[in-house]
Amino acid sequence: MKKESQLILVDSNVIPVVFLKVLEAKKLLSKGIAKNSSEACKIVDVSRSAFYKYKDSVFFYEDKYGAKTITLYLKLSDEPGVLSSVLSLLYRHNANVLTVNQNIPIDGAADATITIRIYEDKTDLSKMKSDFDELDGVVEFKRI
Repeated sequence: MKKESQLILVDSNVIPVVFLKVLEAKKLLSKGIAKNSSEACKIVDVSRSAFYKYKDSVFFYEDKYGAKTITLYLKLSDEPGVLSSVLSLLYRHNANVLTVNQNIPIDGAADATITIRIYEDKTDLSKMKSDFDELDGVVEFKRI
């Protein structure tokens, strides 16, 4: 009988180096630095067989150090540069934009949802909200 898979968290300082090399190779592939798995394996000095053996079993834990993924709802005026201003404000608040979805404007305003990743030690959500309230072209702002 096959044992059920279970996820565990382990400090990177105590795992075999091969796992860290596989993680680095995966990162090189996802960022387009390496064109294929062979190239990624050469760069990080891991065998292709080890890469393929572990690639679907090791991954980074993204929520370390207080990272949060949140979705924002905005109603934006149909004017040039409003969405760009919103994205600039998010940048100034150290938010990493993950997705942006803006609908076609109706009656001069468009609904938009933006999913961001923030780090609690770098982003003040109440300050971000007050900045959105003052931003020209933002009719409505709320966290979903």
